[in-house]
Amino acid sequence: MNIKADFLHELSRFSLIIRKKVTSNYSGARKSIAYGQGLTLKDHRNYVSGDDIRLLNWKMYGRLDKLYIKQFEEERTLSFRIIIDNSTSMDFGEKIKKFEYGSMIGLGFIYFALRDNEKFELSTFSNQLESVKPNRGVSQLASIIDRLNNVKLGGESKFEDNMLRYSKFIKSRSLIVVVSDFLFDLKEIENGLLRFGKDHELFVVQVLDREEKDLSLEGDVKLYDSESNTELRTFISRRLKEKYMQKLNNHSSAIHDICESVGATFRQVTTDDPIFDSFYNILKDKTHRIH
Repeated sequence: MNIKADFLHELSRFSLIIRKKVTSNYSGARKSIAYGQGLTLKDHRNYVSGDDIRLLNWKMYGRLDKLYIKQFEEERTLSFRIIIDNSTSMDFGEKIKKFEYGSMIGLGFIYFALRDNEKFELSTFSNQLESVKPNRGVSQLASIIDRLNNVKLGGESKFEDNMLRYSKFIKSRSLIVVVSDFLFDLKEIENGLLRFGKDHELFVVQVLDREEKDLSLEGDVKLYDSESNTELRTFISRRLKEKYMQKLNNHSSAIHDICESVGATFRQVTTDDPIFDSFYNILKDKTHRIH
């Protein structure tokens, strides 16, 4: 893979365009008001038995002869967690591999995390799950890009097992972006996504190559399954192409329905679409805020 510094400069320009259109839904929304032991005094309430006496406002007691508890504004931040499929099937594509395209989408989310000084984490999965722990800062982004450029693609997408393993490490509310071609069993997809529950903001991004969507092949061909290492010789007729495309559309539609049932946002992107058009389309219909 070869993500260059030029992409980061484009991200910077892109953020200026998308800021007004999209990110107003996110900017500042990750800072919610909760009453706890924060830094900013927000309000008072009457003392009741069992309250922490360290929160008593003794000055008010001196003036009013009544006990009041200080209530502070507690700032809650959101971690960005990007999970990218690096199985063999993501190595498909002539001009750009599905993994490279999906990685640039992941970097777009990481860029927004950086801009708002949020923690972010990158993980990749195939047979195994590999993660870089949440962090902040530009230096971390540089190491993320270096890692993506050196990821080895291979193995099968053991989605459910890896999502179960990953979900156990999430201790706070997060924005989770799962990027894959999702060309595997629907039940595995559903069970994997259910591991996150409905406590997080979850994006599910299906990355496909144009050849996979339109299937320009015709006649006698040999089809090779890169994950199972099996080969099939077949004849591709117009009817077979239509059946294939219908089956793919049904599969993606089913993923959409699964995502709706678990409270996730589903988006399908194609690698021949301009990357920032895809990224904008992933976010543009998001109208609710993260709390």
